[in-house]
Amino acid sequence: MPKAYGRLGWLWLSTLVFVLDQASKWFFETELNLYQQIVVIPDYFSWTLAYNTGAAFSFLADSSGWQRWLFALIALVVSGVLVVWLKRLKPQETWLAVALALVLGGALGNLYDRVVLGHVVDFILVHWQNRWYFPAFNLADSAITVGAVMLALDMFKANKPGETAHD
Repeated sequence: MPKAYGRLGWLWLSTLVFVLDQASKWFFETELNLYQQIVVIPDYFSWTLAYNTGAAFSFLADSSGWQRWLFALIALVVSGVLVVWLKRLKPQETWLAVALALVLGGALGNLYDRVVLGHVVDFILVHWQNRWYFPAFNLADSAITVGAVMLALDMFKANKPGETAHD
């Protein structure tokens, strides 16, 4: 890919995340009833179907509906920033390109749900016995989390390309 396109070649990964996310959400929506659980690992892991009208951890889920469009706008702006960032990356910045592509694919997956369905479809439930439940999530959330961890780790890399030891 020409240098002018930066690392936009990694958009294939964003597309893959989006497609896998949407396919998995479709599968669980067609196979499960709302809040039905299928235990995969007793006391630890289940499939379930849940809808989230808020943001992470159902933040603002109880609001009147305006949050749908606020979170959609935020996701759209962030997605635009991520594409521009990918375009500006140098050829050697592969780790950063993968991180950005994962976040972008996840953001677009949840954006689609929010705009088209009015809620985000979640289906992964991690729990400990019947005492503690982590909020349900999906593949898009997982990609965003992995990408964000990669971005955080990138900040700690010693001597990034283009930097000297004393920068």
